[in-house]
Amino acid sequence: MKSFRRVLHINTRKRREYINITPDVEKALEESGIKEGFVLVNAMNITASVFINDDENGLHSDFEVFLERLAPEKPHSQYKHNGYEDNADAHLKRQIMGREAVVAITKGKLDFGTWEQIFYGEFDGKRDKKVLIKIIGD
Repeated sequence: MKSFRRVLHINTRKRREYINITPDVEKALEESGIKEGFVLVNAMNITASVFINDDENGLHSDFEVFLERLAPEKPHSQYKHNGYEDNADAHLKRQIMGREAVVAITKGKLDFGTWEQIFYGEFDGKRDKKVLIKIIGD
């Protein structure tokens, strides 16, 4: 069994963004030489997310509306966490969207269902963040 590790560095221009990182994961998979196994992709920051869904702009807008309804950014005073920072909503949004995605690898390819793609969700951006890609298999 082999393992391969790659870290992506992400710095968004906006506080909240959704970035399709599937090509980055596919490139890491190709470089790993692993043909059968699993890939774990996880956000290495507590205000960011990795998830699998469709790459469709309307859906991304729907995520934004949905998450903002559940955990609105403002007023900052509504959260006990906010004091030193103003990002309590980002922690809650990450909890809803999830920390990581695991995808099977079959014949050297990500074994996706129809339309599935891997996304990085940023909820407190404009600073350096990391995403771990860990591939294990043969």
